[in-house]
Amino acid sequence: MPAPNTAVSGTSPPTHAPSPHTDTPAPSLTKTDRPAAPRKPRALRVPRGARRAVGPVGLLLVWFLASTTGVLPESVLASPVDVLQRAIDLTDTGELPQAIAASGRRAAIGFLIGATVALALSLTAGLFRLGEDVIDASMGMFRAIPWVGLIPLFIVWFGIDETPKIALVALGVTYPLYFNIYGGIRSADAQLIEAGRMVGLGRLGLIRYVILPSALPGALVGLRYALSTAWLALVFAEQVNADAGIGYLMSNAQQYFQTDVIVLCLAVYAVLGLLCDFAVRLLSRRLLAWRASFDGEGA
Repeated sequence: MPAPNTAVSGTSPPTHAPSPHTDTPAPSLTKTDRPAAPRKPRALRVPRGARRAVGPVGLLLVWFLASTTGVLPESVLASPVDVLQRAIDLTDTGELPQAIAASGRRAAIGFLIGATVALALSLTAGLFRLGEDVIDASMGMFRAIPWVGLIPLFIVWFGIDETPKIALVALGVTYPLYFNIYGGIRSADAQLIEAGRMVGLGRLGLIRYVILPSALPGALVGLRYALSTAWLALVFAEQVNADAGIGYLMSNAQQYFQTDVIVLCLAVYAVLGLLCDFAVRLLSRRLLAWRASFDGEGA
């Protein structure tokens, strides 16, 4: 007979109840029981339009303070208040709107002529090897010639009327458009062209669906440069025997040392160029919506 305290084989020894003095483990906390971490306050996001305006507004403020305190004499540069008042006066008399209309007409005609020439030359040189051999070297040679220095020659060729002014604008527009469109065509991905051939695209199909879309980003960059160059060329062109336009106002103001009118005309040129650049940026967003591109980091 087994002893009373001996465990019978095949049976587990009796378990003892835990001592009341034994420490029991703390229950584990679930995700829902854990205290939530304090949220970081969200940084104030300033609209990009407001951030873009910080530079011009700050420069205008410095100019105003320098003029008000006398650091910048009026004989050197008129104050922004005087420039604004002169803009109001010239607008009331109709001189400023007429000058802007005359300059805008010259810039538009010159841009259309230059863009047409640049588009024809860039497509010919970019799509055909013979066109590249004949055109590209000549364009590179003429590009090295300062187009502003051609004003006397244009006066000899075209006289002193509107033609030399429009020709100078057209010449300034041609170069940036030509080289950007030509570079965009020649930078088309060869693998995409080969894939287009494999799916049965002919030469016209490759040009329409592969090559020209690949050249579109470069063409839009060239368009931005061309528009800014058009206004720059117009500044020089309207100094030559002009009887209307923003440059005409600047020439008259130079003779009478009217710095407020000179600054006003420069500001008008800058605003017109900024509006053209803004229009091209909007056009780029629409035409290049299919292309994923880097848009900067951070706020």
